Amino acid sequence: MVKVTPADNNALPEERQQRILSRLRSDGRVVAAELALAFEVSEDSIRRDLRELAAQGLCKRVYGGALLPAVTLTPLKQRRTEHSARKEALARKAVSLVQAGQTLLIDAGTTNAAIAAALPREAGLTVITNAPHIAQLLLDREGFEVLLIGGRIDTAIGGTVGAQAVEQVRRVRADLCFPGACAIDAAHGLWGFDSEEALFKRAMIEASDETVVVATDDKLGAVAAHQVSELSRVQHLVVEHSADRAARTAFTSRGVAVHRAEATAG
Repeated sequence: MVKVTPADNNALPEERQQRILSRLRSDGRVVAAELALAFEVSEDSIRRDLRELAAQGLCKRVYGGALLPAVTLTPLKQRRTEHSARKEALARKAVSLVQAGQTLLIDAGTTNAAIAAALPREAGLTVITNAPHIAQLLLDREGFEVLLIGGRIDTAIGGTVGAQAVEQVRRVRADLCFPGACAIDAAHGLWGFDSEEALFKRAMIEASDETVVVATDDKLGAVAAHQVSELSRVQHLVVEHSADRAARTAFTSRGVAVHRAEATAG
């Protein structure tokens, strides 16, 4: 149920839409009838607000309300050149959680590649990964013990998936894992685009003492096709400096330690 506040009752349409969006990011869904009661306006006014938010790509309208839009997977080559400064800032914050001598499980993905590049060379780290690109990056840097998980390489993901990869992960133990975040929401946890990918990420989490999810703003509160794990299996969430406060609070209120990256220029 949406909580009523005096500020909501007096909100102008633009302010009301921003508050609706904040609640949507916090809860993952909103119900038009509940919003109408909370803001003391007609359901027609709320539906108009939702239409305008949907036209901006900020929500997906459904019968009776709205959901956050599902994120989609862009090609790997394109992702490697996108938002590099933002990913590097996230990587620096994520690496601050790593301790000397640990064994890390690092999933495929461009943000995770930035994490691998930011790892300290003299910390005696062992890195287990399903991504040939990440394995090669660490071999080029030296100072790391690297184990590459075998299996079928999914070119869209940039790493191995499937039964062979899952079986190998189940035979190792890690201190920390960094599963790639396709989407994560406070109500239902971590999501993946593909069933085999989701199974591999789930095996990573089960093989690790703690899980660190690193997510850009567009992945917070969103959902994808396949659930990887419930939020209770995630101990740390690393977010961008610009991450919405309501979204951050939604995770901290459920016991997840949220770590905010430094701001980036531009």
